[in-house]
Amino acid sequence: MSSTKLFSTFLFSLTLSLILQTSFGADPLFHFCSNSQNFTANSPYESNLKTLINSLIYKTPSSGFGVASVGIDQNQKAYGLALCRGDVSASECKTCVSEAPKEILNRCQYNKGGIIWYDYCMFKYLDTDFFAKIDYTNRFYMWNLNNVSDPSSFNYKTRELLSQLAEKAYVTSNFYATGEVYLENSVTLYGLTQCTRDLSSNDCKKCLDDAIDELPNCCDGKEGGRVVSGSCNFRYEIYPFVKE
Repeated sequence: MSSTKLFSTFLFSLTLSLILQTSFGADPLFHFCSNSQNFTANSPYESNLKTLINSLIYKTPSSGFGVASVGIDQNQKAYGLALCRGDVSASECKTCVSEAPKEILNRCQYNKGGIIWYDYCMFKYLDTDFFAKIDYTNRFYMWNLNNVSDPSSFNYKTRELLSQLAEKAYVTSNFYATGEVYLENSVTLYGLTQCTRDLSSNDCKKCLDDAIDELPNCCDGKEGGRVVSGSCNFRYEIYPFVKE
């Protein structure tokens, strides 16, 4: 069964200014537990999952991305992926990726699949191969509760910036791009786009384009917003939120 069938879509509203992080330690942005089977304590799957987690904690920080699978028996095999935001340091990435599996395993006890997002990283594991497939279903929205004064113009500029960043991200080696555009009245719009690197470049672009198409549903006329999925995400704000 495709991983896109295993998690339900959820729309999540939160004032983004409350979750801007200057250091790791805030609560997760969101998580889903899969609808797949549970595993039992001390089972081969649990052993494979622990090995998988240790592997991803070790390999992810150096590049900001890690993917791995562990196990010989297909019925007990564990697949996992970790992604850190493109601007965080290796040490911040390691801290986030080390915390994420502990938290998702606590929230999804003995579940064979789960996904969790922090501001700095994402961690996903499953008992079926989900690599190189666009994950549309594991998606949530976040938006700032403040409205802009001219929604039509602001929405146009937001979509224009994010589309430019999508074009930039899918041709870069780390599938990550940030940028900004001056609007008016001393307001600057900042944006970020990112994909998981198990995708092809074309699928990265498709994932981001489809996410950007969700702008009217997510963030119509809002000062900030995100569409976040298991394969890609975007964020925009009227304040700088990425590290220099």
